[in-house]
Amino acid sequence: MKNLVVLISHAGTGSNLQAILDAIKAKKINATVQTVISDKEDAKGLEKAKNYNIPSLICQSKENLLPILYKLQPDYVVLAGWKQIISEEVIDSYPNKILNLHPGIIPDTMDGTMKNPDGTDALWNKGMFTDIAIRNILSNKATYAGSSIHVLTHEFDFGPVLERTFEKTEPSDTIETLYARLKQKENKLYVEVLIKLCNR
Repeated sequence: MKNLVVLISHAGTGSNLQAILDAIKAKKINATVQTVISDKEDAKGLEKAKNYNIPSLICQSKENLLPILYKLQPDYVVLAGWKQIISEEVIDSYPNKILNLHPGIIPDTMDGTMKNPDGTDALWNKGMFTDIAIRNILSNKATYAGSSIHVLTHEFDFGPVLERTFEKTEPSDTIETLYARLKQKENKLYVEVLIKLCNR
């Protein structure tokens, strides 16, 4: 059984954490969430961790993260809305073990592009947090929104992609309506990725 440490933020809703906890409870993922780490005490995900009797910690400074992880020794570090920059020391200490959900379609190569299901160019949304990424999709009149779960590397918003998901945009979409639909797919995507990593 794998040990997961999930990193959340006060800016997130905790829905990915909830999806992961539900899947573990249903014995879909052969893992346990050892600890939930948040950047602030008012993160919504902390209440979800409490409901599952999962220990939680507050890490307000990126310099404090590595000593915490050394004590916990997770098999995978799961970023679920984490906003702090992950230091190079943390990435070096946990190579191929830090998973991140990015609100865009990360290409396979730094100079590459990916296609949407209809053949149009997919937006990478490099360097953009969720609301800005969704706004970018709507302002560019893109036919699809998308998200990628990738392994964190030293290249910003880039790394080996484990899975991608797409959501077709609608003419009437707002940031809220489009993100609500995409978020449902992201929740399922994270569970699928963790099943593949933890159950093999």
